[in-house]
Amino acid sequence: MYSLQKSKLTLITEIPIKLEKDLQKLTEENLSTIFALDFISSEFSLQQFRIDTVAFDSETKSFVIIEYKKDRSISIVDQGYTYLALMLNNKADFILEYNEKMKKNLKREDVDWSQSRVMFIANSFTAYQQNAINFKDLPIELWEAKMFDNKTILYNQLKSSQATESIKTISKDKNIENVSREIVKYSVDDHFKGGRQVMRDLFDDLKEKIFEIDSRIEENINKYYIGFKIQGLKWNICTVHVFTDKFQLGLIRVETKDLKDPEKLLEKIPWQKRGWGKHCRYVIRSSEDLDYALFLIKQVYKKFYV
Repeated sequence: MYSLQKSKLTLITEIPIKLEKDLQKLTEENLSTIFALDFISSEFSLQQFRIDTVAFDSETKSFVIIEYKKDRSISIVDQGYTYLALMLNNKADFILEYNEKMKKNLKREDVDWSQSRVMFIANSFTAYQQNAINFKDLPIELWEAKMFDNKTILYNQLKSSQATESIKTISKDKNIENVSREIVKYSVDDHFKGGRQVMRDLFDDLKEKIFEIDSRIEENINKYYIGFKIQGLKWNICTVHVFTDKFQLGLIRVETKDLKDPEKLLEKIPWQKRGWGKHCRYVIRSSEDLDYALFLIKQVYKKFYV
């Protein structure tokens, strides 16, 4: 990488983040900006363990455990599942910590424990550590954090390459078995089960067109829908709820009056009652509906991201 000043390129060099605590402080103070997460607690002690950072994902209503690592010899999978098992066996402690720090009254039933996850953040990971996450259903993320001499910080997620194997089929570890019964890493395939596969080609066409809008757009998959958002930003541009014979395209942060809708096809959603924020939707049933869907999606994109 180079910086450009008056047609002259100057090499940008990496500055190692030497102390784990520096990386932790930097991340915790900017959790909302980097990961769209709410910071709950630092150095959270429970039994004989100490969790570096406890965060909460308000979109999925789930807890996120964050660990910062300089030790390149650690087993990512073993440690990740140990922390997830710790959380699932001590749900009341996490809820109490959330309520005390956030001054709210979160209840156990308000949390979707099935979407819990662990994030490891480090300057770099070994090839062995990267290969260890090459499973389709692993609720563990690896993030590299790099600092450069022009005061630029990069957080880059290392993703598995076309993982098809399940961690449950190859491991007999009790922690993994117990955690996997409650925590699910959702994928696009999960949304096309039970007779919905006939809609898959239509969805793939829609996804390809959405990705063409901006190269930074990525899938944001959770239990209830497939979202599309700009990398590193909090809000989805749109969401897709899959049904047997249709999609409900959710348009986020807008009401029907905020968009041009010459065909009057947008549906109003009682967002205030449901607490979803501004939100309206359009129903897609066939390929003939895709152009109008893109027309609506691009309006949301231009309103907030251009």
